[in-house]
Amino acid sequence: MKEIISSLDIGSSTVKLIVGEVYKNEVHVLAVSEVKSKGVKKGIIVSPEETLISLKEVFSRCEEMLNIKINNVVLTVPSYYAEFIISEGESTITNENGIVQGIDIVRVLQGCVYNKVPNNKELVSIMPVEFIIDDNKKVKDPKGMNTTKLKCKAVLSLAPKKNVYAAASILESIGVNIVDINFGSVADYYEFKTDEFDKKNTAVINIGSEKTEVSIFKKGILIETENIEIGGKSIDRDICYIYDINRKNARNLKEKFALASRRNASTSWSEDVLTNSNEDIKINQYEISEIIYSRIKEILDLSKKQINILTKLEISYIIITGGATEVNDFNLVVEEVFGKELNTFKVKELGCRHNKYSSALGLIKYYHSKLSFRNKLAYTVDESLQQELLSNKKINSSTILGKIYGYFFNN
Repeated sequence: MKEIISSLDIGSSTVKLIVGEVYKNEVHVLAVSEVKSKGVKKGIIVSPEETLISLKEVFSRCEEMLNIKINNVVLTVPSYYAEFIISEGESTITNENGIVQGIDIVRVLQGCVYNKVPNNKELVSIMPVEFIIDDNKKVKDPKGMNTTKLKCKAVLSLAPKKNVYAAASILESIGVNIVDINFGSVADYYEFKTDEFDKKNTAVINIGSEKTEVSIFKKGILIETENIEIGGKSIDRDICYIYDINRKNARNLKEKFALASRRNASTSWSEDVLTNSNEDIKINQYEISEIIYSRIKEILDLSKKQINILTKLEISYIIITGGATEVNDFNLVVEEVFGKELNTFKVKELGCRHNKYSSALGLIKYYHSKLSFRNKLAYTVDESLQQELLSNKKINSSTILGKIYGYFFNN
């Protein structure tokens, strides 16, 4: 059985669906589809009827690439009004040799949740902080150890039910089941994390289309999160307003012509653009870069302030992601706000090398890590569909896609 996982990220600007196989702890992207979001505002579904159209389209495109039906997904959910509870649970080891197994991990985590979730909340995730064996020995991973009783201390992440149920009901109407959920910030963390991150405290900043999400992780566990009501669209609006141009031209200039910092911008390089009044104008690279710089710096300054509001912990690492981070020279503004010692991160997976995919990709890694810890295989594409995918006659081995499939499925 291959560990093939489908991940869905419903954003304010676009809906992204990625199908990837986890092989040797790396995600190999098999298909990715992205369509314009409808009925979504600041990550929240406000018009289910419109969102249904976007979801049908994104699934249709991905299914056409793979020639199979996608029935199950892992899903990112909004973190508005998220709550975090520290909980404890315990379980008796019932197998004959008293060795902790994956099923025992599941049972003790269930004990952490029992009677802990309010009626108006939905459990998003359970992140174990530590396990205790023999009543006093604290360990990170008790599997394979001998004990009669297993205890666990964990952080429960909760969200309002409406944050989850809106998407769940739409997906159910098109025959898609949700097998797991988590916040986008957790997915972002898993996309870029290293072993060192899990030993320190990390902040994650995701600059989305209409909002910027700031989250704090203590040794790999999400403990605080907040949303700032400003995002990449604010940059587009600034360009549209100042130059009187449409949104499409503004985005093209931002992504292909302008820089995030004035440092390397040219005063002599200009682009010809047609205004909304049908007037031809020249836009100077230095001037438009100055506009973009001002807004990006504002977003990063607000994010830095929010980190200090959320925690007094010493932050060792900061992950900054989201589509806006792809603007050329973005790292120069990051250096100005946070210092030169801060590294910038880039999505590296072949097929979707863009930071707008970090949440969808990271959710695949999170789901695989979660089930692996429980000694379970992680997959959302079942065995029969995997066989259908393998025997798909539409994939010719002479094509690039066919060669990629052949490599991944035959190893």
